[in-house]
Amino acid sequence: MGDHPFDEVVASANEQIARGATVYQKFTCGNCGNRLTMDIPNTFYESGTCDKCGHTTDIRSAGHNYLLVVGTPLA
Repeated sequence: MGDHPFDEVVASANEQIARGATVYQKFTCGNCGNRLTMDIPNTFYESGTCDKCGHTTDIRSAGHNYLLVVGTPLA
C-alpha cells in the first residue's frame, strides 16, 4: 500500500478508531526498506527503529500507513 503523509494517515486512522476499529502504524525503514509494524495499537510515532538494520526513520518526513483490524478476532 505504500507510505503516505503523516497527518493525512493519522486523520484517516482516527476516523476508523472512532468507528471501533483498531489500527497499527506501519512504515518503511529509510535504510534497508524493511516494512515494519508498531506493536502498540491506536498510537502513532514520529520515528521508528528498524529491527533488522537498526536505522531510525523519521516517519513524519518519510510517511507511513496503518493496518486496519475490524471485528472480533477468533479464539
